[in-house]
Amino acid sequence: CTMDTMIQYLFMIPAALLSLSVHECCHGYAAYRLGDPTARNFGRLSLNPLKHFDPYGMLCMIFFRVGWAKPVPINPRNFKNPRNGMAISAAAGPLSNLFLGFIAAVFIKLIVLLANSIFPYALGDAILMLGKYALTAEAGYAAYFFYYLILFFELFHFANLSLFVFNMLPIPPFDGSRIFFIFLPPRLYFKIMKYERIIQIVIIIAIALGALTGVLSTVTGWLSNGIFRILSFIP
Repeated sequence: CTMDTMIQYLFMIPAALLSLSVHECCHGYAAYRLGDPTARNFGRLSLNPLKHFDPYGMLCMIFFRVGWAKPVPINPRNFKNPRNGMAISAAAGPLSNLFLGFIAAVFIKLIVLLANSIFPYALGDAILMLGKYALTAEAGYAAYFFYYLILFFELFHFANLSLFVFNMLPIPPFDGSRIFFIFLPPRLYFKIMKYERIIQIVIIIAIALGALTGVLSTVTGWLSNGIFRILSFIP
């Protein structure tokens, strides 16, 4: 295990805590705005990671780049239209991660521009390729500061995009199922949701075995490339 690998695992802890906390808080806030105060009553409208912490989901997030937090309690009976309310509150979580991934990309671009202006001979655009360049001895500690700052935001960027893609899977218990199943007949919807727990266990096993890694990484990479392509048009 190299020093860079250890640092990546360490950086993933705050990145995962913040990403998952924002995700769950946005679920609860969307539900609250739609008339369901359950999350607020349980003190879950908070960015405090301890309110949302799930040890297994956190470990998966750190080591497999996809994970989960303790689900925010939502009572669909408080919505005027329960299925629409569940779909909107479900969408709020992954959309918050997409937004955070975009913001992280903006920070990466800004830091690279700043680094290039200070160390044009040392950092260059290749800094976006993790571990694929060597810092010169002339650059000193300041260059390492920029390197690790960009490393953190890259991990934060990809962690959030992975959460977005992962949670948009249209199968229970993921948020995508509550969004896409709104188009199913109610009878079929509730029949599928009965097997939510079983499907969740199967998905966790698939993650641990790396069965989903290739597909999720590919889609996340496409999404990341699209974001950076958009940012390339900004002067």
